[in-house]
Amino acid sequence: MSRIAVLGEAVRTEAFALAGAFVMVADSPDAVRTAWRSLPDDVAVVVMTPLAADALGGTVAEGRANTLIVTLP
Repeated sequence: MSRIAVLGEAVRTEAFALAGAFVMVADSPDAVRTAWRSLPDDVAVVVMTPLAADALGGTVAEGRANTLIVTLP
C-alpha cells in the first residue's frame, strides 16, 4: 500500500498527520534535503511546502519517477 508524505515546516505540515499522512517536519533547507533522501519507498505522493520545494530545487524528481509531487500554495 502506498502512502502520502508531507514535507516542510512544522507549522504548515503537522495537521496533515490527523488525516493519516506521513509527516516529515523539516524547518531548514538542510533538513528538507535530508528528509527527501530518507523518504520511504512506499511513498506515492509528496506534498511539500514552498520552502521545501525551494530547498530541493531541480533535485525533486531524482529517484522518484513514479511519485506525484505537489507544492502547497
